[in-house]
Amino acid sequence: MLKIAFDIGGTFTDFVLENPESGQRTFAKVLSSHHDPSEAVLKGINLLLEQAGARPADIGSVLHATTVATNAIIERKGSATALLTTEGFRDVLLIGRQKRYEMFDIHQDKPRPLIRRRDIFEVPERVLADGTVERPLAPAALDAVLDHVAREGYESVAVCLLHAYARPDHERQIRQRIAERGLKVEVTLSSEVSPKQREYERTSTSVADAYVKPIVRRYIDNLTQNLSGRGVDAELFVIQSNGGLVTPELACSSPINIVESGPAAGVLMCAAVGREEGCPSLLTFDMGGTTAKLGAIDNGEPAILSSFEVDQLHYKPGSGLPLNISAIELLEIGAGGGSIAKTDMGLLKLGPESAGSAPGPICYGLGGTQPTITDANLVLGYLNPDYFNGGAMGLSLAQAEEGIRRQIAEPLGISLHEAAWGIHAMANANMERAMRIVSVERGRDPRRYAMVGFGGAGPLHAVRLAMGMGIGKVIIPVGAGVGSAVGLLKAAPRLDYSMTTVLRLEPGNAATIARLFEQLRARLRADLKRLGDPDMRVSFSANLRYAGQGYELRVDLPDDPLAGSFVSVALERFSEVYRRTYGYADATAPVEGVDWQLTAQGEASRAAPAAAGAGAAGRAAPTVRPAYFPECGGFTDCPVYARQAMAPGRPVQGPAIIEEPESTTVVPQGCRAMISDNGHLIVEIETESLQ
Repeated sequence: MLKIAFDIGGTFTDFVLENPESGQRTFAKVLSSHHDPSEAVLKGINLLLEQAGARPADIGSVLHATTVATNAIIERKGSATALLTTEGFRDVLLIGRQKRYEMFDIHQDKPRPLIRRRDIFEVPERVLADGTVERPLAPAALDAVLDHVAREGYESVAVCLLHAYARPDHERQIRQRIAERGLKVEVTLSSEVSPKQREYERTSTSVADAYVKPIVRRYIDNLTQNLSGRGVDAELFVIQSNGGLVTPELACSSPINIVESGPAAGVLMCAAVGREEGCPSLLTFDMGGTTAKLGAIDNGEPAILSSFEVDQLHYKPGSGLPLNISAIELLEIGAGGGSIAKTDMGLLKLGPESAGSAPGPICYGLGGTQPTITDANLVLGYLNPDYFNGGAMGLSLAQAEEGIRRQIAEPLGISLHEAAWGIHAMANANMERAMRIVSVERGRDPRRYAMVGFGGAGPLHAVRLAMGMGIGKVIIPVGAGVGSAVGLLKAAPRLDYSMTTVLRLEPGNAATIARLFEQLRARLRADLKRLGDPDMRVSFSANLRYAGQGYELRVDLPDDPLAGSFVSVALERFSEVYRRTYGYADATAPVEGVDWQLTAQGEASRAAPAAAGAGAAGRAAPTVRPAYFPECGGFTDCPVYARQAMAPGRPVQGPAIIEEPESTTVVPQGCRAMISDNGHLIVEIETESLQ
């Protein structure tokens, strides 16, 4: 049975069709259809089935990554959502943490909440931090609030009561009353989606989940119906932010977990490529048509965060909307091939606005009027106008030149090619700034890492980005242009659970810790039935700190809290993590756990190794065309190689351009490119070329 994986991006929808027995893969890219994403999905599936000579009934599984939840949050286009909270705590969501993410910027902006103050309603009740009920829920007052919710036509309700993580009874009573009254709304309980302390973060997570829940449910229902209508009745799986696959039912019940769906799949692909090439330490660079995503892999495994922020301002911690969900560590910026270039007060400005797939860059000829990074790369000679997307799309060089000349070059008083190079170089500078946040600012020396560049536009910029960062090796994997879709094939079921109970890590509390783990196991067992009861490997961890501290570190714990060595081993692991993070540890200070976590990880299916360049049709190479390389004095006759025609082990010296149907790699002077035995393109940068 065949596997189809697809990732819906802001500009293109990427596809991979895999035969698990032979390992043969076929790739495709189709312009995304934002009015109905399933339209592009069906078009791509039809294309792949035709190329493979297969039928819809031959498809055994469908794997999907989506940005529908992310886009709804970033664009503030979610559902009409009401928040029910404890009386006296109406403004928790609006006040936030009162922290300044930029201490000396008096003009800084705060992230705009997803809902307005008029959408927040107080309910008389009160639970204390230890779970004691100080004030029972008032049914009459609750009914009055629900009357208002019904009149205003809200589609979704988030319920976040004070200390509900310690005692969720009142939140459950509210949900039951909503059902008894027959209100047609989606309901999110903070005690289920984020049973953790810190009121602001829990409220933000609950509201975000409710905000996207109706949209995600409609989207997945529509997608499954259209797939079934095409004759594709295979089971659909959706990838979560933590890199794990879940069923549509689980994705719809907790849609906040798929906020970073597509980018997570790309990092999984990078981890697999790193293992194949013997590079356990990687910086990942994914540049598509709308955004660029940057991440890191240490010791062969992607870093999993227990919380992260979405829609950050200026990439500053504390400037975004906090979400208490497990997610692969990533930084996303508005720099893709479709990012729009403009002038502002005599200076060049780039993004974050994107031309997307409609109307797209000027060179697409679909009505776009604003110059983009893709237009600049075409003017610089990096893109072949007759072989874009494997020849499925033709690009207009004349229109791109006219747009950049009229809107960028002439207002700035520079030549056409200086303007195009300025756009390309500014894109690199923006991404280098973001890459330094992922690496240097988080304690990683980029010189000790290799970089994996992928996405439709990633290989165009990856090598120069690496040169600026001091990285000596760049890997452009097989199927780089559809890397996130390839990453879906590397994914396995994964479920994460957590809960807050502040507890000293000492032998006398071992039985209590065991009960906490059993509660987490009970939640796992309930979801496993909805996931089809796959075999899962279970592990435990906790967010630990020295007693009295305000921040914790995540530490892996032994499996059996009742074992005699449990506490001593856990303390040793905490000391090791603390010393690695802060440079010292105190063996005498008491340690306490705050959040207790369970992770269930399935095994990814293993296909036969894919042949190098699988899915690409052969083409004559090399050819020559003029391309802009400033280190060579400007335009130079540059050899252009077809990647699928390159034999493993035969190096290509830069300057050079290497084309494949889904992406194009630019190899500057001072670099050497070669196909590895695994089929990946390895670009090595000479030491004197590194900045």
